[in-house]
Amino acid sequence: MPRNILPVFSLLLGTLFLFLGNGLQGLLLPVRGTHEGYSNEILGLLGTTWAAGFVAGCFAAPLLVRRIGHVRAFSGFGAIICLNVLVTGMFVNDAAWLTLRAVTGFCTAGTSMIIESWLNERATNESRGAIFSLYIAITLMGVVGGQLLVGVADVTTPILFMVCGILYCIAILPTTISTAASPQPLKRVSLDLKGLYRNSPVSFVGILMIGIANGAYGTLVAVFGAKAGLHQGTIAIMVSITIFAGAIMQFPAGRLSDRMDRRYVLAALSALSALAGFVLVVLHPMNVYVIIALVAIYGAAANALYPIAVAHANDFAAPEDFVKVSGGLLLLYGIGTVIGPTLGGPVMTHFGPHALFAVTAVAHLIVVAYSIIRSRIRAARPREEKDNYTTAVPGASAQLATPEGLKLDPRATGSTDRR
Repeated sequence: MPRNILPVFSLLLGTLFLFLGNGLQGLLLPVRGTHEGYSNEILGLLGTTWAAGFVAGCFAAPLLVRRIGHVRAFSGFGAIICLNVLVTGMFVNDAAWLTLRAVTGFCTAGTSMIIESWLNERATNESRGAIFSLYIAITLMGVVGGQLLVGVADVTTPILFMVCGILYCIAILPTTISTAASPQPLKRVSLDLKGLYRNSPVSFVGILMIGIANGAYGTLVAVFGAKAGLHQGTIAIMVSITIFAGAIMQFPAGRLSDRMDRRYVLAALSALSALAGFVLVVLHPMNVYVIIALVAIYGAAANALYPIAVAHANDFAAPEDFVKVSGGLLLLYGIGTVIGPTLGGPVMTHFGPHALFAVTAVAHLIVVAYSIIRSRIRAARPREEKDNYTTAVPGASAQLATPEGLKLDPRATGSTDRR
């Protein structure tokens, strides 16, 4: 293991600091925005603009990287992200924050694609599994660690924005000073919605709904916590527990989906997350431990859905189409994360902070209904013909990933060029 990891250690270290910054900034903005009295609609749009910028970056960033090279592009993207977070802390203005957040999303897609392509270039078929697993673990640790930093300083001061800027600066260094050869040019991303639906209607609808639910939750759960009277440190713990619970659930849920119709597992987990959401909506619990327990149940079920839906789609796809299908679903998930916060903000304004979970519950109930309906129309794949389940980045880290990162997945071996 050390022999396989050593050549990409500096890249993985940069990845850790990149996701530390992402985790801190992603939670800091809604908490600070709530303190400043921003409306739920504006707070929701913080997530919408970031996700829209990220999806746009997946399409456009490869063109820029081709023109100026990987190292210059990475340094430029990282510098812009750092400048954006510092300016965000200096000028507390909702319109400025929305614009800066979109630019940050775009640049984050660029930095992530460059790191992932670099890792993919250095990985061999023998080391790919180890590097892929470690990459997922690092994104999880980075996001959670960044979120927990929210509790170490007063969110009403510029200190945490400065800490975030420092993290992004450190993230730039390993790739900038690396002597390794630049990877092959990034490939342009394509999105074939009709082809995705024909391949697996359940995965198409399910991924879109999961994106809507996760986008609404990921952006607005801090707003829910603040308006429910939770301390900023408690909010960070609540969000982190959600991610950890989802990471722990992925293994048993994935193994179960390998042994039975994945659509039933999708329906059961979606029903569980919807139930936890409805309990929060109906009972309005005030006890912090009850809230955290219900949110943990929600996170365990909701964050395990994405990789199962992707595995179900790959059950019906040719092996050489793995990257194409999974990449398309990833971008579809990104579209869902644009829609979710846009819906969640107004709903919370009209019906209160707990109504966030009504939005997620409705999305998950649609997954339940459609999965059951389709299971009556199309037979499941025999167990021996199923794709092997593997943890996927969005489910593990509650962050968007890039199609470039899919090439690190061991299942992609043989479907893309290998050196």
